Amino acid sequence: MRDAAARTGASVLPVVPVRARGLTIEGADGRRYLDCLSGAGALPLGHNHPVALRAIREVLDAGAPLQVAGLTTPVEEAFVTELMRTLPPGLADRARVRFCDPAGKNPVATAAGLVRAATGRTRVIHSTDADRAAGTGLADPRPGEALPAGMLLEPVRGRDGVLPTPDAVLRRLRHGTAERSVPLIVDETETGVGRTGAFWAVGHSGVVPDVLVLSKAIGGGLPLAAVVYRDDLHTEEGSAFRGNQLAMAAGAATLAHVREHGLAEHAAALGGRTLARLRGLADDFPCVGDVRGLGLMIGIELTAPDGTADAAPRGTRLNAAAAVQRECLRRGLIVDLAGPSGNVVRLLPPLIVTEEQMSAVLDRLADAVQAVQRGPSGHAPPHGVHAARRL
Repeated sequence: MRDAAARTGASVLPVVPVRARGLTIEGADGRRYLDCLSGAGALPLGHNHPVALRAIREVLDAGAPLQVAGLTTPVEEAFVTELMRTLPPGLADRARVRFCDPAGKNPVATAAGLVRAATGRTRVIHSTDADRAAGTGLADPRPGEALPAGMLLEPVRGRDGVLPTPDAVLRRLRHGTAERSVPLIVDETETGVGRTGAFWAVGHSGVVPDVLVLSKAIGGGLPLAAVVYRDDLHTEEGSAFRGNQLAMAAGAATLAHVREHGLAEHAAALGGRTLARLRGLADDFPCVGDVRGLGLMIGIELTAPDGTADAAPRGTRLNAAAAVQRECLRRGLIVDLAGPSGNVVRLLPPLIVTEEQMSAVLDRLADAVQAVQRGPSGHAPPHGVHAARRL
Protein backbone atom coordinates (compact mmCIF):
# COMPACT_ATOMS: atom_id res chain seq x y z
CA MET A 1 0.00 0.00 0.00
CA ARG A 2 1.40 3.38 -0.95
CA ASP A 3 1.85 5.89 1.85
CA ALA A 4 0.00 9.21 2.01
CA ALA A 5 2.98 11.20 0.68
CA ALA A 6 2.97 9.08 -2.48
CA ARG A 7 -0.71 9.82 -3.02
CA THR A 8 -0.76 13.51 -2.13
CA GLY A 9 2.78 14.72 -2.88
CA ALA A 10 5.98 14.39 -0.90
CA SER A 11 6.05 15.87 2.58
CA VAL A 12 8.44 18.80 2.94
CA LEU A 13 9.26 17.84 6.53
CA PRO A 14 9.77 14.14 7.36
CA VAL A 15 7.76 14.26 10.59
CA VAL A 16 4.63 12.19 11.22
CA PRO A 17 2.74 14.14 13.92
CA VAL A 18 0.51 12.14 16.24
CA ARG A 19 -0.08 14.57 19.13
CA ALA A 20 0.28 18.31 19.56
CA ARG A 21 -0.27 20.91 22.25
CA GLY A 22 0.67 24.56 22.22
CA LEU A 23 4.14 24.97 20.70
CA THR A 24 4.93 21.24 20.81
CA ILE A 25 4.38 18.46 18.27
CA GLU A 26 5.08 14.81 19.07
CA GLY A 27 6.04 12.59 16.16
CA ALA A 28 5.18 8.93 15.64
CA ASP A 29 8.77 8.12 16.60
CA GLY A 30 8.26 9.67 20.06
CA ARG A 31 10.41 12.73 19.35
CA ARG A 32 9.10 16.16 20.34
CA TYR A 33 9.50 19.27 18.22
CA LEU A 34 9.06 22.97 18.86
CA ASP A 35 6.73 24.10 16.07
CA CYS A 36 7.55 27.55 14.67
CA LEU A 37 5.38 26.94 11.60
CA SER A 38 2.00 27.07 13.41
CA GLY A 39 0.05 25.69 10.48
CA ALA A 40 1.56 28.41 8.25
CA GLY A 41 0.17 30.96 10.70
CA ALA A 42 -3.31 29.42 11.01
CA LEU A 43 -2.80 28.52 14.69
CA PRO A 44 -2.44 31.79 16.64
CA LEU A 45 -2.98 29.94 19.95
CA GLY A 46 -0.88 26.94 18.98
CA HIS A 47 -2.10 23.37 18.73
CA ASN A 48 -5.29 22.24 20.48
CA HIS A 49 -5.70 25.27 22.71
CA PRO A 50 -8.36 24.63 25.39
CA VAL A 51 -10.29 27.78 24.43
CA ALA A 52 -10.75 26.63 20.81
CA LEU A 53 -11.46 23.02 21.79
CA ARG A 54 -14.12 24.07 24.30
CA ALA A 55 -15.89 26.24 21.69
CA ILE A 56 -15.90 23.35 19.20
CA ARG A 57 -17.26 20.90 21.77
CA GLU A 58 -20.07 23.28 22.73
CA VAL A 59 -21.32 23.38 19.14
CA LEU A 60 -21.07 19.60 18.80
CA ASP A 61 -22.85 18.98 22.10
CA ALA A 62 -25.64 21.41 21.19
CA GLY A 63 -26.52 19.46 18.05
CA ALA A 64 -26.39 22.67 15.98
CA PRO A 65 -25.97 22.45 12.18
CA LEU A 66 -22.31 22.21 11.21
CA GLN A 67 -22.70 23.72 7.75
CA VAL A 68 -25.41 26.02 6.40
CA ALA A 69 -25.96 28.05 3.23
CA GLY A 70 -27.85 31.32 3.06
CA LEU A 71 -28.82 31.27 6.75
CA THR A 72 -27.50 33.25 9.70
CA THR A 73 -26.88 31.23 12.85
CA PRO A 74 -26.18 32.19 16.48
CA VAL A 75 -22.64 30.91 16.04
CA GLU A 76 -22.13 33.21 13.06
CA GLU A 77 -23.61 36.16 14.96
CA ALA A 78 -21.19 35.54 17.84
CA PHE A 79 -18.24 35.39 15.44
CA VAL A 80 -19.19 38.59 13.60
CA THR A 81 -19.78 40.43 16.90
CA GLU A 82 -16.32 39.46 18.15
CA LEU A 83 -14.73 40.31 14.81
CA MET A 84 -16.25 43.81 14.87
CA ARG A 85 -14.66 44.43 18.28
CA THR A 86 -11.22 43.99 16.75
CA LEU A 87 -11.62 46.28 13.71
CA PRO A 88 -10.36 49.88 13.59
CA PRO A 89 -13.23 52.28 14.42
CA GLY A 90 -13.17 53.89 10.98
CA LEU A 91 -14.07 50.53 9.45
CA ALA A 92 -16.03 48.85 12.26
CA ASP A 93 -18.55 51.72 12.34
CA ARG A 94 -19.75 50.89 8.83
CA ALA A 95 -18.48 47.39 8.10
CA ARG A 96 -20.21 44.48 6.46
CA VAL A 97 -18.92 40.89 6.31
CA ARG A 98 -19.05 38.45 3.42
CA PHE A 99 -17.95 34.87 4.07
CA CYS A 100 -16.27 32.99 1.26
CA ASP A 101 -14.59 29.73 0.38
CA PRO A 102 -11.34 29.63 2.39
CA ALA A 103 -9.44 27.61 -0.20
CA GLY A 104 -6.41 29.05 -1.98
CA LYS A 105 -6.84 32.53 -3.42
CA ASN A 106 -10.64 32.56 -3.19
CA PRO A 107 -10.80 35.20 -0.42
CA VAL A 108 -8.70 37.60 -2.52
CA ALA A 109 -10.82 36.81 -5.59
CA THR A 110 -13.96 37.54 -3.56
CA ALA A 111 -12.58 40.95 -2.54
CA ALA A 112 -11.59 41.74 -6.11
CA GLY A 113 -15.04 40.77 -7.38
CA LEU A 114 -16.67 42.95 -4.74
CA VAL A 115 -14.82 46.14 -5.73
CA ARG A 116 -15.33 45.43 -9.43
CA ALA A 117 -19.08 45.15 -8.91
CA ALA A 118 -19.15 48.24 -6.68
CA THR A 119 -17.10 50.51 -8.97
CA GLY A 120 -18.05 49.17 -12.40
CA ARG A 121 -14.35 48.98 -13.24
CA THR A 122 -12.32 45.85 -13.92
CA ARG A 123 -8.61 46.32 -13.16
CA VAL A 124 -7.41 45.47 -9.64
CA ILE A 125 -3.79 46.42 -8.98
CA HIS A 126 -1.95 43.88 -6.86
CA SER A 127 0.91 45.95 -5.57
CA THR A 128 3.72 43.51 -4.81
CA ASP A 129 6.03 46.49 -4.62
CA ALA A 130 4.08 49.33 -3.03
CA ASP A 131 6.91 51.80 -3.67
CA ARG A 132 6.23 51.43 -7.40
CA ALA A 133 2.48 51.89 -7.12
CA ALA A 134 2.71 55.33 -8.69
CA GLY A 135 3.80 53.62 -11.90
CA THR A 136 0.58 51.59 -12.12
CA GLY A 137 -1.58 54.45 -13.31
CA LEU A 138 -3.06 55.21 -9.91
CA ALA A 139 -1.22 58.47 -9.36
CA ASP A 140 -1.19 59.82 -12.90
CA PRO A 141 -3.34 57.71 -15.22
CA ARG A 142 -2.57 58.04 -18.89
CA PRO A 143 -5.12 59.91 -21.01
CA GLY A 144 -8.14 57.73 -21.59
CA GLU A 145 -7.04 55.19 -18.99
CA ALA A 146 -9.67 54.36 -16.39
CA LEU A 147 -8.83 54.26 -12.74
CA PRO A 148 -8.53 50.76 -11.28
CA ALA A 149 -11.35 49.07 -9.43
CA GLY A 150 -9.09 48.64 -6.42
CA MET A 151 -5.58 48.52 -5.01
CA LEU A 152 -4.62 45.27 -3.26
CA LEU A 153 -1.61 44.92 -0.98
CA GLU A 154 -0.21 42.88 1.91
CA PRO A 155 1.16 44.71 4.98
CA VAL A 156 3.88 42.03 5.12
CA ARG A 157 4.62 39.85 2.10
CA GLY A 158 5.15 36.61 3.96
CA ARG A 159 5.71 34.11 1.18
CA ASP A 160 8.04 36.53 -0.61
CA GLY A 161 10.40 36.39 2.35
CA VAL A 162 8.75 38.40 5.17
CA LEU A 163 8.95 41.84 3.55
CA PRO A 164 7.08 44.53 5.54
CA THR A 165 5.52 47.39 3.60
CA PRO A 166 6.80 50.62 5.20
CA ASP A 167 4.15 52.55 7.13
CA ALA A 168 4.91 55.71 5.14
CA VAL A 169 4.20 53.85 1.90
CA LEU A 170 0.90 52.53 3.24
CA ARG A 171 -0.14 56.02 4.29
CA ARG A 172 0.82 57.44 0.89
CA LEU A 173 -1.20 54.75 -0.88
CA ARG A 174 -4.17 55.35 1.40
CA HIS A 175 -4.06 59.05 0.62
CA GLY A 176 -3.81 58.42 -3.13
CA THR A 177 -6.59 55.84 -3.26
CA ALA A 178 -8.96 57.89 -1.09
CA GLU A 179 -8.34 61.00 -3.19
CA ARG A 180 -9.32 59.11 -6.37
CA SER A 181 -12.11 56.95 -4.86
CA VAL A 182 -10.18 53.75 -5.48
CA PRO A 183 -10.96 51.14 -2.79
CA LEU A 184 -7.90 50.02 -0.83
CA ILE A 185 -7.90 46.25 -0.19
CA VAL A 186 -5.54 44.95 2.51
CA ASP A 187 -4.87 41.22 2.55
CA GLU A 188 -4.39 40.10 6.17
CA THR A 189 -4.38 36.37 5.39
CA GLU A 190 -0.80 36.00 6.67
CA THR A 191 -0.69 38.86 9.15
CA GLY A 192 -4.01 39.01 10.99
CA VAL A 193 -5.04 38.27 14.59
CA GLY A 194 -2.06 39.75 16.42
CA ARG A 195 0.72 38.05 14.45
CA THR A 196 2.70 41.26 13.77
CA GLY A 197 2.16 42.95 17.13
CA ALA A 198 -1.06 44.72 16.13
CA PHE A 199 -4.39 42.91 15.88
CA TRP A 200 -4.40 43.71 12.15
CA ALA A 201 -1.01 44.56 10.66
CA VAL A 202 -2.39 47.57 8.77
CA GLY A 203 -2.96 49.14 12.18
CA HIS A 204 0.77 49.82 12.58
CA SER A 205 0.44 52.59 10.00
CA GLY A 206 -2.85 54.00 11.26
CA VAL A 207 -4.37 53.36 7.82
CA VAL A 208 -8.04 52.35 7.64
CA PRO A 209 -8.65 50.23 4.53
CA ASP A 210 -11.91 49.95 2.61
CA VAL A 211 -11.69 46.16 2.41
CA LEU A 212 -9.94 43.56 4.62
CA VAL A 213 -9.25 40.02 3.40
CA LEU A 214 -9.20 37.64 6.36
CA SER A 215 -8.34 33.96 6.51
CA LYS A 216 -6.08 31.44 8.27
CA ALA A 217 -5.90 32.61 11.90
CA ILE A 218 -9.52 33.84 12.09
CA GLY A 219 -10.75 30.23 12.17
CA GLY A 220 -8.77 29.33 15.26
CA GLY A 221 -7.06 26.50 13.38
CA LEU A 222 -10.04 25.49 11.20
CA PRO A 223 -10.69 26.69 7.62
CA LEU A 224 -12.53 30.02 7.56
CA ALA A 225 -12.33 33.13 5.39
CA ALA A 226 -14.21 36.41 5.21
CA VAL A 227 -14.06 39.76 3.48
CA VAL A 228 -14.83 42.81 5.62
CA TYR A 229 -15.77 45.88 3.61
CA ARG A 230 -17.19 49.38 3.88
CA ASP A 231 -20.99 49.36 3.58
CA ASP A 232 -21.11 51.73 0.60
CA LEU A 233 -19.30 49.06 -1.44
CA HIS A 234 -22.11 46.56 -0.85
CA THR A 235 -23.76 44.89 -3.81
CA GLU A 236 -26.41 42.21 -3.90
CA GLU A 237 -23.97 39.87 -5.59
CA GLY A 238 -22.35 37.50 -3.18
CA SER A 239 -21.68 33.96 -2.13
CA ALA A 240 -24.20 31.79 -0.37
CA PHE A 241 -21.27 30.19 1.45
CA ARG A 242 -21.73 30.91 5.16
CA GLY A 243 -18.81 28.97 6.54
CA ASN A 244 -18.19 26.02 8.77
CA GLN A 245 -19.89 26.49 12.15
CA LEU A 246 -17.09 24.76 14.06
CA ALA A 247 -14.56 27.16 12.49
CA MET A 248 -16.72 30.15 13.41
CA ALA A 249 -17.01 28.95 17.00
CA ALA A 250 -13.28 28.31 17.29
CA GLY A 251 -12.60 31.60 15.53
CA ALA A 252 -14.79 33.67 17.83
CA ALA A 253 -13.17 32.10 20.90
CA THR A 254 -9.68 32.69 19.45
CA LEU A 255 -10.35 36.33 18.54
CA ALA A 256 -11.70 36.98 22.04
CA HIS A 257 -8.74 35.25 23.72
CA VAL A 258 -6.17 37.20 21.69
CA ARG A 259 -7.97 40.47 22.44
CA GLU A 260 -8.66 39.88 26.13
CA HIS A 261 -5.18 38.57 26.95
CA GLY A 262 -3.23 41.20 25.01
CA LEU A 263 -1.49 38.64 22.81
CA ALA A 264 -0.86 41.18 20.05
CA GLU A 265 1.03 43.31 22.55
CA HIS A 266 2.88 40.20 23.74
CA ALA A 267 3.85 39.44 20.14
CA ALA A 268 5.13 42.99 19.69
CA ALA A 269 7.29 42.91 22.82
CA LEU A 270 8.65 39.37 22.48
CA GLY A 271 9.07 39.75 18.73
CA GLY A 272 11.10 42.93 19.20
CA ARG A 273 13.46 41.20 21.63
CA THR A 274 13.71 38.17 19.35
CA LEU A 275 14.62 40.29 16.32
CA ALA A 276 17.30 42.10 18.32
CA ARG A 277 18.86 38.81 19.39
CA LEU A 278 18.65 37.29 15.91
CA ARG A 279 20.40 40.26 14.35
CA GLY A 280 23.43 39.33 16.42
CA LEU A 281 23.72 36.18 14.30
CA ALA A 282 24.79 38.29 11.33
CA ASP A 283 27.82 39.50 13.31
CA ASP A 284 28.96 35.93 13.93
CA PHE A 285 27.98 34.03 10.80
CA PRO A 286 28.58 35.24 7.22
CA CYS A 287 25.74 33.00 5.99
CA VAL A 288 23.18 35.15 7.83
CA GLY A 289 22.06 38.13 5.78
CA ASP A 290 19.09 40.32 6.55
CA VAL A 291 16.88 39.71 9.60
CA ARG A 292 13.46 41.34 9.37
CA GLY A 293 9.85 41.12 10.42
CA LEU A 294 7.11 42.45 12.65
CA GLY A 295 6.05 40.92 15.94
CA LEU A 296 6.19 37.12 15.74
CA MET A 297 6.43 37.06 11.95
CA ILE A 298 10.19 36.87 11.38
CA GLY A 299 12.39 36.17 8.37
CA ILE A 300 16.11 35.34 8.38
CA GLU A 301 17.69 35.59 4.95
CA LEU A 302 20.48 33.11 4.36
CA THR A 303 23.36 33.30 1.91
CA ALA A 304 25.87 30.62 0.94
CA PRO A 305 28.05 29.53 3.87
CA ASP A 306 30.90 31.70 2.58
CA GLY A 307 28.68 34.79 2.67
CA THR A 308 28.10 35.05 -1.08
CA ALA A 309 24.67 35.20 -2.69
CA ASP A 310 22.72 31.95 -2.47
CA ALA A 311 20.02 32.26 -5.11
CA ALA A 312 19.72 28.62 -6.15
CA PRO A 313 16.14 27.86 -7.18
CA ARG A 314 14.25 25.78 -4.65
CA GLY A 315 14.95 22.10 -5.22
CA THR A 316 18.07 22.44 -7.40
CA ARG A 317 20.44 21.94 -4.49
CA LEU A 318 20.46 22.33 -0.74
CA ASN A 319 20.82 26.06 -0.26
CA ALA A 320 21.80 27.56 3.07
CA ALA A 321 18.22 28.12 4.27
CA ALA A 322 17.20 24.56 3.40
CA ALA A 323 20.30 23.29 5.16
CA VAL A 324 19.41 25.31 8.25
CA GLN A 325 15.85 23.95 8.13
CA ARG A 326 17.24 20.40 8.00
CA GLU A 327 19.62 21.05 10.91
CA CYS A 328 16.80 22.63 12.91
CA LEU A 329 14.69 19.52 12.42
CA ARG A 330 17.53 17.36 13.71
CA ARG A 331 17.51 19.51 16.85
CA GLY A 332 13.75 19.28 17.33
CA LEU A 333 12.73 22.60 15.77
CA ILE A 334 10.30 23.05 12.88
CA VAL A 335 10.76 26.21 10.77
CA ASP A 336 9.38 27.36 7.43
CA LEU A 337 11.12 28.49 4.23
CA ALA A 338 10.03 31.49 2.18
CA GLY A 339 11.36 33.83 -0.49
CA PRO A 340 11.57 33.34 -4.27
CA SER A 341 14.52 30.95 -3.91
CA GLY A 342 13.47 29.45 -0.60
CA ASN A 343 16.40 31.33 0.95
CA VAL A 344 14.58 32.80 3.96
CA VAL A 345 14.00 30.88 7.19
CA ARG A 346 10.62 31.98 8.53
CA LEU A 347 9.58 31.85 12.18
CA LEU A 348 5.84 31.85 12.96
CA PRO A 349 5.55 30.70 16.58
CA PRO A 350 2.10 30.79 18.18
CA LEU A 351 1.25 33.98 20.04
CA ILE A 352 1.17 32.07 23.34
CA VAL A 353 4.91 31.31 23.13
CA THR A 354 6.73 32.22 26.33
CA GLU A 355 10.09 33.94 26.77
CA GLU A 356 11.60 30.65 27.94
CA GLN A 357 10.25 28.74 24.95
CA MET A 358 11.49 31.41 22.54
CA SER A 359 14.95 31.17 24.10
CA ALA A 360 14.91 27.42 23.41
CA VAL A 361 13.88 28.12 19.81
CA LEU A 362 16.74 30.58 19.35
CA ASP A 363 19.29 28.25 20.95
CA ARG A 364 18.38 25.47 18.52
CA LEU A 365 18.29 27.84 15.57
CA ALA A 366 21.72 29.29 16.40
CA ASP A 367 23.14 25.79 16.78
CA ALA A 368 21.69 24.84 13.37
CA VAL A 369 23.15 27.95 11.72
CA GLN A 370 26.52 27.20 13.28
CA ALA A 371 26.41 23.66 11.88
CA VAL A 372 25.67 24.96 8.39
CA GLN A 373 28.35 27.63 8.64
CA ARG A 374 30.85 24.99 9.74
CA GLY A 375 30.12 23.04 6.57
CA PRO A 376 31.43 19.60 5.60
CA SER A 377 34.90 20.33 6.98
CA GLY A 378 33.53 20.50 10.49
CA HIS A 379 35.41 23.72 11.27
CA ALA A 380 33.48 26.82 12.21
CA PRO A 381 34.95 30.29 11.70
CA PRO A 382 36.62 31.53 14.90
CA HIS A 383 34.18 34.43 15.24
CA GLY A 384 31.15 32.14 15.24
CA VAL A 385 31.90 29.73 18.07
CA HIS A 386 30.16 31.67 20.81
CA ALA A 387 26.99 32.60 18.92
CA ALA A 388 24.80 29.80 20.27
CA ARG A 389 25.74 30.64 23.85
CA ARG A 390 25.32 34.38 23.30
CA LEU A 391 21.81 33.92 21.90
